[in-house]
Amino acid sequence: MAVGGVGTSLLLMAGIMVTVGLCRRLTRRRLRFHQRLCTFLLEMFSTFQICACTNELCLLGNVEPKPHTALTLTYGFTVLHGLTLTGSTCNPCGTLQPMWGGGISVKMGGLKVGAQFVAAVLARVFMHFIWSLEMAEPHFGALSQGCSNPMQTTEMQAFCIELLFSVVFQLTILRVESVNPKYKVHLIALLITMLVYAGGNLTGAIFNPALAFSLHANCFYDKFLSYSLVYWIAPCLGKFLILYVFEKVLFSTWFKNQEIGILYLIACSFSALNKIQKIVNYNLCVEVIQNHGFVLQM
Repeated sequence: MAVGGVGTSLLLMAGIMVTVGLCRRLTRRRLRFHQRLCTFLLEMFSTFQICACTNELCLLGNVEPKPHTALTLTYGFTVLHGLTLTGSTCNPCGTLQPMWGGGISVKMGGLKVGAQFVAAVLARVFMHFIWSLEMAEPHFGALSQGCSNPMQTTEMQAFCIELLFSVVFQLTILRVESVNPKYKVHLIALLITMLVYAGGNLTGAIFNPALAFSLHANCFYDKFLSYSLVYWIAPCLGKFLILYVFEKVLFSTWFKNQEIGILYLIACSFSALNKIQKIVNYNLCVEVIQNHGFVLQM
């Protein structure tokens, strides 16, 4: 992929972030007395930024050297999102926490979730329009991909991976709340980059229902039950496990030391993921052998 194409994509994402920043600032100034509308627009603009930029980042996954460039961009833009979108969750699973704790009403939580999915649809429509202009090399043929099929493993294994990643991510979010915001955003970005590196080739490592719908809407149309199970139910179940099981039961006994608790769970998640990857590789070998007419002797 040409360097100029990458530069155009980076300029496009920078333009999206600047525009969203201006829209958020204008919304706070003009609609500060209209709480519901202000909350809806702020959440929508923030989620739009993440979905639009991630759609563009997915086109840069094959930039050499692989996967270093893609992971560097993932880390960098995650940091930028964290610095510029303060106060927004941009994730339906993240909205469940204040609803569960009574911080916001069910009606306000539903308003935020609705804003997130509206933003996911708008971001997809907007990026498809930009790609149709073919302003950069990464945009050539982007519209003809259809369902890019991010699941490169079985449904059950994909469900377990997204559930595991959601638990790790949501646990980390809860346990770093007291960390200085300047350092917290880098810790979260580093964790997301690690999860993308570990499981991106299997499920995409999304653990965000709104973002998953924006990235792979065609897949939801084709296989709604499978993709809703992996990319909607699994992350929400992971959040529920954190809010109820871990927070109510385990934190009081196993995870009194925050740092040890986070590192322990991350280590367990990567150990489990390595086992899943071995199973996936084994299944792929079996499939290749069978497709070439060989008989596998067990």
